[in-house]
Amino acid sequence: MKLTVIIVNYRVRYFLELCLHSVEKAVRGVEAEIVVVDNRSADESLGYLRPRFPGVRFVANAENIGFGRANNLALEQARGEYVLFLNPDTILPEDCVDQCLAFLSSTPGIGGLGLRMIDGGGHFLKESRRGFPTPWIGFCRLSGLSSLFPRSRYFSGYYLGHLPADRAHPAPVLSGACLWVSRAVLEKTGYFDPRFFLYAEDIDLSYRIEQAGFTNYYTPAVTIVHFKGESTRKDIRYVRQFYRAMRQFRRKHFNKGLPALFDWGIQAAIRLRSVLAVVDGLLRRREERPVGGRVFVEGDATEVSRVKGLIGDRRMIVDTVAEADELLLCEGATYSFRRCIVRLEEEGRTGKRRVLFCAAGSGAIVGSSDRKDRGEAIEL
Repeated sequence: MKLTVIIVNYRVRYFLELCLHSVEKAVRGVEAEIVVVDNRSADESLGYLRPRFPGVRFVANAENIGFGRANNLALEQARGEYVLFLNPDTILPEDCVDQCLAFLSSTPGIGGLGLRMIDGGGHFLKESRRGFPTPWIGFCRLSGLSSLFPRSRYFSGYYLGHLPADRAHPAPVLSGACLWVSRAVLEKTGYFDPRFFLYAEDIDLSYRIEQAGFTNYYTPAVTIVHFKGESTRKDIRYVRQFYRAMRQFRRKHFNKGLPALFDWGIQAAIRLRSVLAVVDGLLRRREERPVGGRVFVEGDATEVSRVKGLIGDRRMIVDTVAEADELLLCEGATYSFRRCIVRLEEEGRTGKRRVLFCAAGSGAIVGSSDRKDRGEAIEL
């Protein structure tokens, strides 16, 4: 078998539904298997998704065992020569698999492969490629120096701001939201470190891949959507988990020989960012979020007709996109996922409208234009 796609799900059944529709179209013509590991979601994810995707293998965990362990569980059953670790809140274009397999097979010494990612607002996600969070890079990131000098090789090593995002290049750290790697590489490096419950496990695996003598790459030839953070709420618990993972990684790989003062500075920066993140979350919760606006429905004619008939009582449907503050893209036989992604980027450049998505025959509309907040799912 050529490819195994592994997706870990936690309480995002409607976003995962959209993702699976895109994955199934992307693997057409390729000998592939799709494995979804559910970390005991409380939203009836499996009951909803199993009958809709009979070709997908679903694994139900009795408890939330974390991202890394869930991926490892699927890896033990995987049969593919290559593995794609994919987040459930993503959309792939139809040619994604063909292009990525060609890149992997034609690049000598490649370890992992990461893609160009945009969020639900159509904006480039800087974490599509990153540098290793060495003590200095971590300090610049946490202290805000990398934001002050986003193009500097010296201060902005975390997001590789000195390298063009529109060209393929080596990238030490790849995002676990969409990470391609061969089984042969994983057999040499080992799987995800189960000690990382959530966050930093992709950094750790990327680091071990390069330590084993391989080179990780980033390519902008394929753009995917990553709605960003749909499985986690940006609350105090999230903040603690995120920065605890950062400390775990630092201690595992960069603890020896650090001067005490410099180490204290890293810890102080982490604590400061934790406090700021909590304050930001509290302020954001006080803001009123807009509900139900004027929506223009675009896409496959059959799907447009179906969706209009189902949401007419919840949204004001307008006749032209110029009148709308929301754009609903309906994927279908005549309107591809690739076209949806292109339209999202076009709208992202104007910033005028929020973009929502619906796949052919799906039971919900989803969208998330703000990477710092939860998205919206509208049941059909």
